[in-house]
Amino acid sequence: MRIPILFALTLLVLSMATDLYIYLDIRRNFRSRGWSRFYGWSAILCWIFLIITLLLPRRDADRGIEFQMWGFYSYLSVYVPKIIFTIASIIGGIPRILNGHSWKSGKWIGIPLAFVAFIAMWWGALFTRNQMEVVDVTIASARIPKGFDGYRIVQISDLHVGTWGRDTRFISRLCDSINSLKPDIILFTGDIVNRETTELQPFLKALSGLKAKDGVYSVLGNHDYGDYVEWPTAAEKAANLQLLRNWQRQIGWHLLDNDHTEIIASGDTIQLIGVENWGEPPFHQYGHLIDAYPLTQDSVKNLNDNRFKILMTHNPEHWLREVTDISNIDLTLSGHTHAMQTELRLGNWKWSPSAFRYKTWGGLYTRAAADGNNMKLYVNIGAGEVGMPFRIGAIPEITLITLRSGEETKSSPAINI
Repeated sequence: MRIPILFALTLLVLSMATDLYIYLDIRRNFRSRGWSRFYGWSAILCWIFLIITLLLPRRDADRGIEFQMWGFYSYLSVYVPKIIFTIASIIGGIPRILNGHSWKSGKWIGIPLAFVAFIAMWWGALFTRNQMEVVDVTIASARIPKGFDGYRIVQISDLHVGTWGRDTRFISRLCDSINSLKPDIILFTGDIVNRETTELQPFLKALSGLKAKDGVYSVLGNHDYGDYVEWPTAAEKAANLQLLRNWQRQIGWHLLDNDHTEIIASGDTIQLIGVENWGEPPFHQYGHLIDAYPLTQDSVKNLNDNRFKILMTHNPEHWLREVTDISNIDLTLSGHTHAMQTELRLGNWKWSPSAFRYKTWGGLYTRAAADGNNMKLYVNIGAGEVGMPFRIGAIPEITLITLRSGEETKSSPAINI
């Protein structure tokens, strides 16, 4: 399946309309026709490039998507600035309609804005996506046993290794950075690949080097099931998923598929729960919290017991739509949003276009449970990219979570949901 035809046509029409506006503007303002002819032919070449990029197959299991990703992004890095300039220019021309005098400053504002947009897009593709940031979070609770006071959890998420092709340098540096934090446990919250398991093969050695006293635990994300590839048979799709599970075991990771385990420290225990991807439409629904940890009150363990519980679930919507309704799980760890790979920050304030889609798109959130316990969700904005190879402001994240036994503090302020 290729990119939807309606989307492709809309993009092409928008590009042509933008280029036509700029072409006519050049003809009006330059006596020499050489500039307008040069712009016209360069625009046509861009349209041809866009058409080729959009029509290339994207869901075949035996094809990589690096060319499409970089090609489409290169196209956008040209046309987003063009559109910004055009909008500013049109706004500047509105006074001409009203009183016969145009506001030419619109163009002179549009030009630097377009230039900034171009630089920001390529800075995000060439530099920011290669950086990494350690975010420190403290979780305090009276339910955390004394043996876990000071316990260090590293959360990583959304590696999407297929974006890197066979270049393992970033993932190797990421693993070295994680190990330098000397975590007690490492938790990966899904989307290790983009489309299919074979993307993972070049990175197995680097990922096998992750070390923590209590091991590495993981869950699956929506991209890990092979749902974005058109498989010749259902058996091949199932084999792809089984290979992913096998390889995670091979590198020493413990995959929690709707299951749970106990983590022990100094004779005390906490519960670690993992569910498969819990997807709201259009994502598939694989996660079953009740299967992972019982709900019934007559069980030795149940979702509302007084044990300190950590849940790994890829999609933060799961926390909002189910977890907080049927359980008192203390800490939920998710990924999935990537902050749409774009984040603006000013002091403690931050914003992402992902906020239009997700109420919980990045950082720490809290909601009171029926028993009065503060249930917390932490959303890691991921370390990789999907769709296009860029991160504007949204630096790849390593989350270092420190548990504290005792009353809650304000050292890691949470957004109340």
